[in-house]
Amino acid sequence: MAKFSLPAGSKVKTGTVRNEPVGVNNRRFDVYRFDPSTGENPCVDIYNVDMDACGPMVLDALIKIKNEIDPTLTFRRSCREGICGSCAMNIDGTNALACLKPVEDVRGTVKIYPLPHMPVVKDLVPDLTNFYAQYASIKPWLQARTPPPPDRERLQSKHDQEKINEPSACILCACCSTSCPSYWWNSDRYLGPAALLQAYRWIVDSRDEATGERLDQLEDPFRLYRCHTILNCTQACPKDLNPGRAIAEIKKLMAERRH
Repeated sequence: MAKFSLPAGSKVKTGTVRNEPVGVNNRRFDVYRFDPSTGENPCVDIYNVDMDACGPMVLDALIKIKNEIDPTLTFRRSCREGICGSCAMNIDGTNALACLKPVEDVRGTVKIYPLPHMPVVKDLVPDLTNFYAQYASIKPWLQARTPPPPDRERLQSKHDQEKINEPSACILCACCSTSCPSYWWNSDRYLGPAALLQAYRWIVDSRDEATGERLDQLEDPFRLYRCHTILNCTQACPKDLNPGRAIAEIKKLMAERRH
């Protein structure tokens, strides 16, 4: 699985130790801290949290830390508000959603970092500008030239619907792309597992009429073919999706149309 890497040239030091009153079930959280406005290098702050007075998930602990111990801690979360995927971060060395990661699944110190190999806005907040631009580049909407039926929606069979059920469940959390070594080194040109999974979703949609154009747009040594089937992406997906298989299916479609 993907291990967290620091930005080039940065050194992490131990920062402030912040404690709650000692409880029977205290857990230690080492949390990455970085504020670009200060000009200082990143550091790791240590927080001791009484889990008997806290919810079971890592996100619960982070919310408790922010609310009761250190209000300067910054992280994203829209979980439990109808928007899934925003609390993605690197927990105990692997990418995960903080709202779904039980603290008890981590042995010893809970180490929390932002998603790896991404610019950091502040603390646990990565800059996802490039990630979303790549998603937009695959034109994630239905492209149809024929007009819709006048009296009903565009229909498809149950079999055709099943083809898009899995990729449609992607929540764009970026866990998969930021666990991919090829994306680490070539994120400026390789679209990455998340964008390619969404590209596949529209390529196989029976209602879409731009399959050729979509494949043309991916026919590039970097956009698609930087995938080397390491499959970190599939292991990292919190929704149990399979971006690696979707990428392989796109490659298969590329090969079929050449013959």
